[in-house]
Amino acid sequence: MISGRSADSLAAAVDALGDRARGVVADNADPATPDAVIAAAQHSFGRLDGALISVGGPPKGPVADITDDQWSTAFASVFLGAVRLSREIGRALGAGGSLALVLSSSVREPLADMAVSNGLRPGLAMVAKTLADELGPRGVRVDGLLPGRIGTERVAELDASTGDAQAARTAAEKKIPLGRYGEPEEFGRAAAFLLSPAASFVSGVMLPVDGGLLRAL
Repeated sequence: MISGRSADSLAAAVDALGDRARGVVADNADPATPDAVIAAAQHSFGRLDGALISVGGPPKGPVADITDDQWSTAFASVFLGAVRLSREIGRALGAGGSLALVLSSSVREPLADMAVSNGLRPGLAMVAKTLADELGPRGVRVDGLLPGRIGTERVAELDASTGDAQAARTAAEKKIPLGRYGEPEEFGRAAAFLLSPAASFVSGVMLPVDGGLLRAL
């Protein structure tokens, strides 16, 4: 079961995933979204085992240039939307359930010109860690994923915003020990592991998926 704001892109994703996939049009910033996605999953599959919660990237810019409205809009989607989904889905999960939040390497290191991400993502990581404490006694796990430079449309947009996308990518790749951007499938495999029973004794961790980019342990 996948959700997204655009009916067209959602339909394309469902089609690409095959006949076992289902979709529900929903915006993470909408307070009605948790109930909608939980109901859709239970209606389609009769059960809810877990969720990967990801939100759109906030606007780029330094602290001095981000307006109050931009902070408020990003907070409603990036922060509160993720907290609301985690809280409500966490309530619906039984023993063996798992939640994973897609965050950012900005949880551990600030990203240049990404003030909003630097401000909100670390707070979400602490919410995830706290929720892991709260849901753990019920047998529900909560973790976070910290993607670095993954070859997604979002990262391509950020590279292009510099005025020279190739130069930006080349410079970024020089900072990655593996020397390249990650593939979305590589990130997906890490997420699948954390959500799966293979990680049944892993909870409350923030897992970098960054090719070694982060310098912190």
